[in-house]
Amino acid sequence: MIKDKIHIVQLRRKRERKTNYKRRIALLVSGKPRLVIRKSLCNINIQIVEYKPEGDNIILSANSKELVKFGYTLNKGNIPSAYLTGLLLGQKAKKKGVKEAILDIGLNTHVKGSRIYASLKGVVDSGLKVPCSEEVFPPGERINGTHISEYAEKLKKENKEKYEKQFSAYIKNKTEDVKKQFNDVKDKIMKV
Repeated sequence: MIKDKIHIVQLRRKRERKTNYKRRIALLVSGKPRLVIRKSLCNINIQIVEYKPEGDNIILSANSKELVKFGYTLNKGNIPSAYLTGLLLGQKAKKKGVKEAILDIGLNTHVKGSRIYASLKGVVDSGLKVPCSEEVFPPGERINGTHISEYAEKLKKENKEKYEKQFSAYIKNKTEDVKKQFNDVKDKIMKV
């Protein structure tokens, strides 16, 4: 007699590929607040979340859209804006009295030098203690946007049409020097 296979229905959030419960329980066991970093194509969202049995409690949050208040007019989804968003959250955390957290990147893939680790570098540079390796952080020239400025200059000399098409928003806002604007915004955030 052949018996039917038993099919176990997974939890809804696991089926929808939104939550990895094994990773989540490992983070919750630490007892520390979680530094939750989520990215989209156009923005970075960072939160400090505390576990409660009735549901997670968001203590602080920062979004790359908030950088506009500090005069940042460039793309909000690149590595420099990710670093500045992390720095902003770290400054908010210092004011709120949060001293340490543990990184939670959800289902995102671990990639050295990515926007997620640029955000983490901003948080760590502001003074929040988050266990991590220095090897995963992007190099300094990528964090401050030097690579974008260099590419723009190279493209401007080689192919003017392509430069004007690709950097049209930068030309429109008259912000072709990414490094200068990055440093100005960083100084403003550090004063918060």
